[in-house]
Amino acid sequence: MCYHKIMLKDKIKADFKEAFKAKEPVRLSVLKMVNSEIGNAEINKRGKLIKEGKSENIEAASALNDEEVLQVVSREVKKRKDSIEAFEKAGRAELAEKEKAELAALMTYMPEQLPEEKIRELAKKAVEQSGLPAGEAGVKGEKETCPPERSIGKVMALLAPQVRGKADGALVNKIVRELLG
Repeated sequence: MCYHKIMLKDKIKADFKEAFKAKEPVRLSVLKMVNSEIGNAEINKRGKLIKEGKSENIEAASALNDEEVLQVVSREVKKRKDSIEAFEKAGRAELAEKEKAELAALMTYMPEQLPEEKIRELAKKAVEQSGLPAGEAGVKGEKETCPPERSIGKVMALLAPQVRGKADGALVNKIVRELLG
């Protein structure tokens, strides 16, 4: 018996059809936009492949895998969160509510988010792996002092693959800054 894992892109397309049939305007709008962004990402990937001279079987090669589709969805989630914050600051509650509904529809495609304690644990391990002393914003080397941004960058480079799509980048950055600062 052969079992195939349903690709995230295919699930989004199937859910789009389902939302259309069920006449769910918010979900339909969000999924239409996500499908469009996935298509744009595939076109960009196709362009890069052509520039690199890899034009053989271009359609299959430019199709996004689940990780790349998740990056597209993550970008859209971030846009919604930023919009919600901006609308709330401007006193536009009705627009903030619309964005919250869209965010809820998008979150169904995101992996379960890591709790803050788990992020702190992973960040501590990343600081240890980087060789940077916790509690110091700058790191003195033999020749020069490493600026705080580079210290944070070293830790984030180790930590990012472990938390990508599973944690808010701003929260991860804040935790790393606390550990190094």
